[in-house]
Amino acid sequence: MIFLYILLAILALLIILVLVAPKKYNVHRSITINKSVPEVYQYLSHIKNQDHWSPWKQRDPNMKQTFTGEDGTVGFVSRWESDHKQVGHGEQEIMGMEANKRIDTALRFLKPWKSESSAYMETHEADGGGTKVVWGFYGTHKVPMNVMMMFFNMDKAVGKDFEEGLDALKKVLEN
Repeated sequence: MIFLYILLAILALLIILVLVAPKKYNVHRSITINKSVPEVYQYLSHIKNQDHWSPWKQRDPNMKQTFTGEDGTVGFVSRWESDHKQVGHGEQEIMGMEANKRIDTALRFLKPWKSESSAYMETHEADGGGTKVVWGFYGTHKVPMNVMMMFFNMDKAVGKDFEEGLDALKKVLEN
């Protein structure tokens, strides 16, 4: 009988965790680049340029990459495969573009685990000149991933990568 009570308590705890665990996430970071909005947007609109500033490309410069479509246009897909645990396998597809304002992409991760997120790059006229770039991604955690995310700070982990990438982007564009 004690075993049954313990089992019911564990089941109740799991149900409560599923109900209270966050299901949505949104991580973003920004930086100001001393270049005009059109210059920065034009550079960002080409996914292949990420090879020069992406923190994940820096972790595995030898990752296998394939491309489909015309870079800088809606429908372009960049696929990657890496044995590096922080890079994995996946693809990024340009889903929407608003000239000099925003680029929306779909991120589909295949390994080390499957997930989908929406990502974006925004460009804004910065106060005092230059371009404010906002890089972010958002999505929904499915059960049981939402429970596991209670013990993992995605904002801190991915935000650090975004900061690293934006710093590298600034160096590339300002040099």
